[in-house]
This record gives sequence, C-alpha cells and structure tokens, in this order.
Amino acid sequence: MEKRNFTFIHEFLLLGFSDSTEQQQLLTLLFFSMYLVTISGNMLIVLAISCDSHLHSPMYFFLSNLAFVDICYTSTTVPQMVVNTLTDTKTISFTGCLTQLFFFISFVNMESFLLCVMAYDRYVAICCPLHYNSIMNPQLCVQLVTGLWVVTYLHALLHTVLMSHLSFCASNVVHHFFCDLNPLLKLSCSDVSNNIMTIYTVGALLALTPFICILISYVLIFTTILKISSTDGKHRAFSTCGSHISVVILFYGTAIAVYFSPSSSHTPVTDTLPSVMYNVVTPMLNPFIYSLRNRDVKRALKKTLCKCTAFISNQVFNE
Repeated sequence: MEKRNFTFIHEFLLLGFSDSTEQQQLLTLLFFSMYLVTISGNMLIVLAISCDSHLHSPMYFFLSNLAFVDICYTSTTVPQMVVNTLTDTKTISFTGCLTQLFFFISFVNMESFLLCVMAYDRYVAICCPLHYNSIMNPQLCVQLVTGLWVVTYLHALLHTVLMSHLSFCASNVVHHFFCDLNPLLKLSCSDVSNNIMTIYTVGALLALTPFICILISYVLIFTTILKISSTDGKHRAFSTCGSHISVVILFYGTAIAVYFSPSSSHTPVTDTLPSVMYNVVTPMLNPFIYSLRNRDVKRALKKTLCKCTAFISNQVFNE
C-alpha cells in the first residue's frame, strides 16, 4: 500500500470575516464594541439582582445566571478575535482551539438549558400560581442550575475528546472567527463519522429537548392565558412571556441553521453569519430584551448605578 506523507499541523489560522485587512479591522472594532456593551449590560444585571433583595426570586435567579453565561460564552471568542486582528497573526494553537471549543459548547448548551428552565418557571408562575413558591423553591433552583452545568460540561468534553483524536494534516485554515465544530471537521483527514453522529444524536438531544420543553410550556401557558377574563391580566401575562419568546426564536433559529442544516449547505458565509447572531448579537440584546422592560429591574439598575457613581466620586474626591 502506498504511504502518504502528511504534515501534521499544530496550530490553526482563523480567517475571520473578510480577506480584506481594512474590512476585518472595521468588523473587529464593531464586534469588540458590541462585546463591551454585552459585558457592561450583563454585569449590571448580575450586580443589580445580587444587591437588591426584592429580586431574590427564582425568575431573577435564572436571569442572573443567564447574564453570567452570556458574559462567559461571548468571552470565549471575541477577545481572541480582537487579539488576532491587532497582532495580525490570526493563529491559535491546537490546544487553545480545543479549549475554546470546549468552553463555547458548554456555555451555548447552558444558554439553551437556562432558556428552558426560565420557560418552566413562567409556566409554574402562570399556570400554578398558588403552588409557585413550593415548587420553585431555592433548593430546587440551585440543584437545577448545578445539574445543568454538569451535563453541559460532559457534553462539551465528549465533543472535545472526539475532536482531539482526529488528525489535521491538510490545511490549517479555518474559515471562521473561532474554533467551531463544522469548520474544524472540514479540515480533518480522519474519519469524522463518529463526530457527525454525535452532533446529530447527543447534540440534537440536548438542543431539541429544551426547545420542545419550551414549546410545551408555552402551549400550556397560552391555553391558561386565554382563559383569563381580564384584558389587563392577559396583557400582563403576554408581556411577561414576550421577551423570552423573542430570545428563544433568535437563539434557536440561528443555532439550528448552523448545526443541523445539511452539510452540503455549509459555507464560510452560512456558518459565520448565524454564529455572529447567537455569539455576539444575542448576548448583547438579552439585558435589553429581558430587563429594561421590567420595572423592578429598572429600579434595581438605577440604585446600582447610583451606588457605583457615588463610590467612584468618593474615590476621586479622596484622592
């Protein structure tokens, strides 16, 4: 049998968004600005909920976790992209690439699970209001979040281990701005059938199960809302769910477009644009969609901002 000479690669070249240096720098500046807004907005949400005792309820507990996850998973990709652009290297080591892949999968899955848990929380609040406090008790909330973190880490570890056993011996050019599953699988010269099977079985199970649970929750919620005789009551119930539904559609729509569309349809553009939506845009919009329309959160944010401003003013005055 003829032996083939392979040059095994130890780093990847992340092409980013454009071959043009000027366009790449402009887009990087744009996304870095959005990243700063994401970090600031979600940090304020976490601080506001932590400092205001009136917001120590299951709904805001899950919201603060969602804000934390948004900070984490957008931080796994955007800073690396900015550094690569500023240094004009665009490279990432093999170990660094797998590390980025692991944390990205973990945080994206956690986002999906939290959206599911938040839908269940709204279901209990609207459909079983008299039993809400007994069902959504603090112990259950902590156990849910802890268990979901374990599941997401195990799922990410499975994909990372499978990826680490592949050989990358052809091109090291990744047509993406971070190390994601589909772009990396295209570069492998090994048999990737196990990886693809894992994406369409385990990945689909962990992605579609929360989505189906969200749909079931909202079918029950809407059925209950339609039975409310008060127009004002219906309006308040719908407004409570509207923000969550918007984020669910945005998140799941783009994620399904990337990971569960036919492999023949995957191109650099079709992979990158939806990834930007759920990696950069969605985490940035979440604080606005979920919180700024909520009076309690608005009040808590104002108090937090006043305290921060007063603290900074005192520090400057003392100096």
